[in-house]
Amino acid sequence: MSPELVTTLLQKTIQTAVYIMGPILITAMAIGLVVSIFQTVTSIQEQTLTFLPKVLGVFGVVLYIFPWAVRLLTDFTTELFGIMTSMNK
Repeated sequence: MSPELVTTLLQKTIQTAVYIMGPILITAMAIGLVVSIFQTVTSIQEQTLTFLPKVLGVFGVVLYIFPWAVRLLTDFTTELFGIMTSMNK
């Protein structure tokens, strides 16, 4: 296995992980920011207030992007298996 192939595989693996986790993390950060602004404006400093909106928001995003994420992971895995079978020849 050449160093170029390892580098390419590592790059594609990280890229796939970022593509899948990006929308989830952005949603959690945006909801956290909105709840923080709400807490600041209303002077409610309850720490558990951020938990439920984040859980519901992240769950909703996961359900929304699930078909796309599965397709992305399937394509990545198919490409990876193709590379592995070509290495045995």
